Amino acid sequence: MVYEFEDCEVDPQRFELRRRGEPVHVEPQVFALLTHLIRHRDRVVGKTELLDSVWGYRHVSESALTSRVKALRRAIGDSGERQRIVATVHGVGYRFVAEVRENGGVPPRTRAQQQIRYCRSPDGVRVAYALSGCGPPLVKAANWLTHLDLEWTSPIWAHWLDGLARRHTLVRYDERGCGLSDWDIGEFRFDDWVDDLELVVDGVGLDRFPLLGISQGGAVAIAYAVRHPERVSRLVLAGAYSRGRFARAATPEEKEEAELDLVLGRIGWRHDDPTFRQVFASQFLPDASRELWDAFNDLQRATTSNDNVVRFLDVFAHIDVSAIAPSVRCPTLILHSRGDLRVPKAQAQELAALIPDSRLCFLDSRNHILTEHEPAWPEFLDELDAFLGS
Repeated sequence: MVYEFEDCEVDPQRFELRRRGEPVHVEPQVFALLTHLIRHRDRVVGKTELLDSVWGYRHVSESALTSRVKALRRAIGDSGERQRIVATVHGVGYRFVAEVRENGGVPPRTRAQQQIRYCRSPDGVRVAYALSGCGPPLVKAANWLTHLDLEWTSPIWAHWLDGLARRHTLVRYDERGCGLSDWDIGEFRFDDWVDDLELVVDGVGLDRFPLLGISQGGAVAIAYAVRHPERVSRLVLAGAYSRGRFARAATPEEKEEAELDLVLGRIGWRHDDPTFRQVFASQFLPDASRELWDAFNDLQRATTSNDNVVRFLDVFAHIDVSAIAPSVRCPTLILHSRGDLRVPKAQAQELAALIPDSRLCFLDSRNHILTEHEPAWPEFLDELDAFLGS
């Protein structure tokens, strides 16, 4: 449902406030406050209810609520003097008094349900994989903290899944240690993730297929393509790298920065520090809205344990497939955001120099994970379709 009032539109599903057709950035608490007041506009909403609804029963003062109401009024063209949209009922709470029109909004994606299945590795780890879409297969190597179920409706990944499955049967999986796969797995190495990709491909029964690797999933895809050149028809690398941050550090300064990044990551995740996760989100999605940052953080927290994240960070930082990348024997497309803050474009250039028969295409974005409404996203799909011959 999209709510319209005055010259504003509120789309709760997309976490969007628009005024005169233009998006208005508001903090998550302000947006939550706005939607709660609109949905309960038939009555005065008490201050305690608003505090509980917006802050989730955390202790905050009434002054925090007052400041958010002030920010809300400013965002929608109201004020404390006029109160023509949000009225204050002194000593009680607030009421949304403007006339609201409801419409159906943007219809949800029409999509068949994904099929989730399991296979078991030789060392006893259950690995979950999913099939969606129809057509020739496209296999996606697992990347940072996947979750087959939560990604299906995530504003971070849902458009990726729909886009990749438009003309293909998309095969993807949760790497060991996260998502719907087993979390309690003991020690693991980079080669274990390549083994998991091999396990899933065998479980689905694929003989030859194109392979997509995003971020560190690109290194997994490269290793698999070298291990099984007869099975990978084409390779697509998006936001990928051949060497992790610690592996590619050459100067003392770079090694110091890489070590600091790793130490901060370990401390931030071990202590479940939301401040660090926010910094992490801003590196992955610098041009995204605050709402998408929150969605990204929520997805990370639900995907695996903090201890596993710390172990992932250690393995990722030491990834190095630069020695085997020249052995890739299939046509390769390298897609990379020109302003990527998480994986610099120099890493894409290195991949293009290492892999024979590869083509590098820079996309006009700063996001490590492309968002649905930025121009680079349809460009990515066009390049992918052209390369795969769809």
